[in-house]
Amino acid sequence: MSTIQKFRVRRRPRFNGPSFNRMIPNLLTMIGLCSGLTSIRFAFEGRFGAAAIAIAVSAVIDGLDGRIARLLKATSRFGAEFDSLADFLCFGVAPSFVLYFWTLQSAHGYGFVPCLMFAVCMALRLARFNASIDAGPKPAYQYNFFTGVPAPAGACLALFPLFAGLEAKSMGWDRLEALLRHPMISAVVLIATGFLLVSTLPVWSFKNFKVKSTYVLPTLLGVGLYAALLVADPWAAFAAAGLLYAGLLPFSVRSYHRLREAAEDPDQAE
Repeated sequence: MSTIQKFRVRRRPRFNGPSFNRMIPNLLTMIGLCSGLTSIRFAFEGRFGAAAIAIAVSAVIDGLDGRIARLLKATSRFGAEFDSLADFLCFGVAPSFVLYFWTLQSAHGYGFVPCLMFAVCMALRLARFNASIDAGPKPAYQYNFFTGVPAPAGACLALFPLFAGLEAKSMGWDRLEALLRHPMISAVVLIATGFLLVSTLPVWSFKNFKVKSTYVLPTLLGVGLYAALLVADPWAAFAAAGLLYAGLLPFSVRSYHRLREAAEDPDQAE
């Protein structure tokens, strides 16, 4: 064997398949799915605070995996379908089971009806979203809005009685906790949230949301204050987030109609 052949640099073998970077979004989705499944286990064991935290972790991951996929140019049809299935379990099935074990099971068979309705509405909302992906192009202003409340926000709204009840329990307000734990409260909130999910209500997506330069500092301060509240009193922070989001829905509808009128009649917008 010649010297050249002996010291020839061997080529690194190439393997077929996607790079690890393109797998990161799907791995995050799987972690979120596991967190949603774990919340059901915590609810079955009566650890409702841990169950709520697990769903919140799934919501944070759901907000990251899609953005990371677009950043890494790793979007795929498989990833979109996997994310949708994970969302159904984490934000449709898990909150229903958590509320059922927390309070609705005391109403026996009737208590499971709102849980079924909420899960079905979540499935319909996600199916409609998947169908809209293959639809034709939309006006530019419509890309700033969801049709109906998105899945993570729907889960947060549905769990509002639990957040408020845990906050009342931590403060020693036994009467308020007993009131919030009444099955009728959770049933009404679940059904109302289910209708918001399947509604045609235009809801801000916050994907292309811009903040005026004069409001940048107040926004940063507000986020910092909320982060401090989240650390000091997470149940109050989660409950406040649900109330704030519900309060923003009318403003979202007004913004949508203004943008639509401006797009249909540019002269009037001027």
